[in-house]
Amino acid sequence: MRTFVLLMCLAVGCLAQVPHTCKSPPLLTGALSVANEKFYANAKYTYDAMLKRIRFKEIGSYENKTFGVDALLLFREGVMYTINHRNKTCKKERLKREDFHPMEIPADAALLGQVILGSSSGPGQGLLVNTWYGEVATPSGEDKWMSTFTEFGCIPVSSTYYTDKTGWMLTTFFNIVVGITDPQEFFPPKFCQDAKLDETAEAANFYSIFKNLTKYS
Repeated sequence: MRTFVLLMCLAVGCLAQVPHTCKSPPLLTGALSVANEKFYANAKYTYDAMLKRIRFKEIGSYENKTFGVDALLLFREGVMYTINHRNKTCKKERLKREDFHPMEIPADAALLGQVILGSSSGPGQGLLVNTWYGEVATPSGEDKWMSTFTEFGCIPVSSTYYTDKTGWMLTTFFNIVVGITDPQEFFPPKFCQDAKLDETAEAANFYSIFKNLTKYS
């Protein structure tokens, strides 16, 4: 009985602590789903915050059309590859280096609350998370976001982001592993070696991925 009371006191003590902003581990592998009113996709991703690079492999639906995207974003090099494995071709574009956003809660974020997802009735039945809100000034106005991260480990759970261009976009994260399971994900395939970079074209960003949709069979 004493052990049970002690464990309950420790649990209440943890819940009573004031949540702090945090940064996710710099190397992550996992899956996510992204959706708004017109668009839905599931993706596997590989994330490297240290070298500022991300690989997305996703399949989804946009305006009732099915698409598949394999994109490699190399922010430090300022290059994005959109890869078509079926045709063995690559599109190589300039990438805005400043558009890399690490998985973190910035210091100026506002805490909305701390809750347990699931149940607190027994061990392993719930997940302690914090939800934060913030705004980002942009040339076109002010973007808004709301993100939920785990209290322990600072692992992303979900995020909603609003821009005038996309409206509210919901991203949900799952099956996350800390670390990189396959480092080769950050290297374009051999058939991309001959891809030419158009220096005169407008620099791409994350949303440019969806301008190069290719249908899956």
